[in-house]
Amino acid sequence: MSTESTHDDPLRSFGLAPSAGEIEEMGRRVLATLPPAFLAQCGNVALRVEEFADEETLAEMDIDDPFELAGLYRGVPLTERGADDPTGLDVVFLYRRPILDWWAEGEDSLEHLIRHLVVHEIGHHFGFSDEAMEAVENMEGA
Repeated sequence: MSTESTHDDPLRSFGLAPSAGEIEEMGRRVLATLPPAFLAQCGNVALRVEEFADEETLAEMDIDDPFELAGLYRGVPLTERGADDPTGLDVVFLYRRPILDWWAEGEDSLEHLIRHLVVHEIGHHFGFSDEAMEAVENMEGA
C-alpha cells in the first residue's frame, strides 16, 4: 500500500469550512423557523456575517481576543423604544472565524451553534432575558 497522496486524493472528506455566505444562509433559515409573531417584529433586523468583530466593537465591549465574540446584536431593543422613536436598522452580526473555532471544539453541530447564536441575538432585539431566550430556542420548530 502506497503512503503517497496525490493531489486528487483528499486528506479529508468533509470539504472546506463554510463560507460567510453559507453561514448567512444558515442564519436566514433559522430566522425563517421562528414563530410568525416573532418574525413580524423582525422586519427591520438585518443579518450580516463578518470574519471578526471590528477593533472598535471589541474595544467597546472590552474584549481582547476577537475569537471570544461569535455574535452581536446592534440596535435598540423593542422594549427600549418609545412610540415616537424612529425605527432604525438593527443588525445581528455573526462572526465566522469565532463560530468555526467554537464548532471545531466538537461539542455541537454547526447548525446548533448558528441556531443558538441567531436566537440569542434576536432575543436581544426583543429585550429578552437569557432565560427567555433559552425558552424561545427550545420551542418546537425554533
